[in-house]
Amino acid sequence: MNLLLDTHVALWAITDSPRLSARARELLSAPHASVWVSAVSVWEIAIKHALARGDMPVSGQEALRWFQVSGYRLLAIEAHHASAVEDLPPHHQDPFDRLLVAQALVEPMRLLTHDATVARYSDSILRV
Repeated sequence: MNLLLDTHVALWAITDSPRLSARARELLSAPHASVWVSAVSVWEIAIKHALARGDMPVSGQEALRWFQVSGYRLLAIEAHHASAVEDLPPHHQDPFDRLLVAQALVEPMRLLTHDATVARYSDSILRV
């Protein structure tokens, strides 16, 4: 199963955060799981870290290294991912989340998120 991680889930996973649910841990460690992190997440982390607001403790480069060390596969942003955003209902206004949803639906992949609003897009999105 191809699992695409929402940015916060990816960060919780690489830091072994207690916020990562038992269900998410189970899915991530499943024998047939292929875990993906999107370039969208690396971009989001880099932007928020550069703003130095304190809510993003790692840089994009640090996160990228941790994702690679953890064995996560990296999903590039393709033009067809970007164009699929326009077909999404307006549940969420965050451009990073909207692009992650579009990528998950286009590929297709199961998107793991903790965000109830993101989970509204499709039953293939798992709220963990």
